[in-house]
Parts: sequence; C-alpha cells; structure tokens
Amino acid sequence: MFRQMKKILFLFLLIIFMKDVMAENTNEKLLLELTHGEVTIELHSDVAPLHVERIKELVKEGFYDGIVFHRVIEGFMAQTGDPTGTGMGGSDYPDVIAEFSNKPFERGTIGMARSSNPNSANSQFFICFKPAPFLNGQYTVWGTVVDGMSNVDAIVRGEPPTDPDKIIRMSLIEE
Repeated sequence: MFRQMKKILFLFLLIIFMKDVMAENTNEKLLLELTHGEVTIELHSDVAPLHVERIKELVKEGFYDGIVFHRVIEGFMAQTGDPTGTGMGGSDYPDVIAEFSNKPFERGTIGMARSSNPNSANSQFFICFKPAPFLNGQYTVWGTVVDGMSNVDAIVRGEPPTDPDKIIRMSLIEE
C-alpha cells in the first residue's frame, strides 16, 4: 500500500512539474527579420520539442541568416531554410523524427518541411498564408506567427521566385 502511494505521489508531482515546464516553453519566441519587416514567432516546444530545439540550435548558429524563400505558392505557403536555395539542401545535423500533433495548420502556422519520409525534416520550414487542413497530422507544427503576418504576406511568389526575398536575420527573443 505504501509503495502504491509513493508511485501515485511521484506521478502527481511529475505531472505538476511537466505542466509548469511546458507552460514556460510556450513563452519562447523568435524574431524573423525579413526584407519587408519583422515577424514574431511563438515556439511550440509543448508539441514539438525536438523540432523547436533544432530550430533554436540553428538560429543560435546564424544558419538562417541570408537564406532565401525558395518556394512561395500563392494561397498556400512560403518555404525557406535551404542553404542551397534549391529545396534539396539542409543543415549538417541528422534529420529529426516526426512530431505530428493535433495542432492544425492555420494562417500563420509554421511547419517543418520534409520529403515523402515523415522522419526527414532537417532545417527547411514553411509558413502558411491560409488554413491548410490537408497538412494536419502529416507535418510537424513547431510555431505560429503572432505578429507581422503582413510581412509574410509580402514575400515574393514563385517556385523559385525570380528575385527571392530572404531572411535577413533570425534570432531568439529573450524574455
């Protein structure tokens, strides 16, 4: 009986602790400086901790600074994160396993790009211009635009765009 009580108490404390940790993580933000202005992104480490950690790691290294939006489809999304600008490149880190969630793809949702292999996400990501429910449960959601979506809307369209917009600088917002 005492062992069961200890287990229950342990689980109770673990749940309380994890809730606080996850609540803290939802306050993490990125600043994306684009040609047309700034974009603030809220990170969702509560649903995609591995992807958020990868993005943060690459941001701290300056990986995204100067990278173009190589695939921008009107009414769908703007994709970036490939240092080659072709849609075929990524970072030198290993791919990240899928972290699909119930979080829907809405206007301003940021998802991790990948190949047909669900576990092939690396550094490329996309920002949705409008809801894309056909992506729900198929791609990892790791962030949401909370300010500056009009600057995302201004990104030049094309696959690839003739004169692509780029990420001037991407940085973590310390709160």
